[in-house]
Amino acid sequence: MTRTLALITGASSGIGASFARLLADDHDLVLVARRADRLDALAEELRRSRGVAVEVLPADLMTRDGITAVTDRLSAGDVRLLVNNAGAGGYAPLVDVEPADIDRLFTLNAVAPVQLVRAALPAMLEAGEGAIINVASLLAFSAGLADARAPRRTLYAAAKAATAAFTRTLTGELAGTPVRTQLLLPGVVATEWNQGAGHDVPWAMTPEDVASASLAGLHLGETVCTPGLEDQTAALDALLAAETSLVTGGNQPRVATRYADVRA
Repeated sequence: MTRTLALITGASSGIGASFARLLADDHDLVLVARRADRLDALAEELRRSRGVAVEVLPADLMTRDGITAVTDRLSAGDVRLLVNNAGAGGYAPLVDVEPADIDRLFTLNAVAPVQLVRAALPAMLEAGEGAIINVASLLAFSAGLADARAPRRTLYAAAKAATAAFTRTLTGELAGTPVRTQLLLPGVVATEWNQGAGHDVPWAMTPEDVASASLAGLHLGETVCTPGLEDQTAALDALLAAETSLVTGGNQPRVATRYADVRA
């Protein structure tokens, strides 16, 4: 039996490494991350313990050169599962973020997934098979959340909201094709992320459970996977209803009555 090839970004630790370990039973792997030493160690572990073919591709997806290295690899056309997992928080008030870091963080968190999907899609469509998992965050929907426990997240929430909108819209675009998509929305996860802060949060999920839920959800045909949400269908139905009300209700030829008697 021919093994499917999966490419995983952010594979050196956390959720990405968990995806690699879970997929190793029936996939060969291309592992992407900045830290070549960590990738090499994981690759050796998987080759030795699972007999899997593993290709290591060090690349910094905060940079255009890093994105090009991975899109060039995807252009070979043999990847059938793409897991866009790489990301960074950059948690800080906007005024404290260096201007140069804005571009780097948006490139990693929002631009890289789009570019990698674009590079992988043609071969998946031509082959008549393929799947894409884009890892975002529940914080993509937190813009109006006034919770003191939430991080200062202006850039991160904006980028992950872009990934969420991109993936959900792409799902509609690919309806009727054999390519499956999934938007993965983890909450707090006990990883090295944000200096390992998740390890101190009692409701943090393990990265293994996040990756396992995602793959189970893909098998179930879920285009959105929120690993900790029990009644996901009701929540997504409510979200769609709110979006529909906003978009259709706001597309009117006249301004709303609340503005009628206001003078600038």
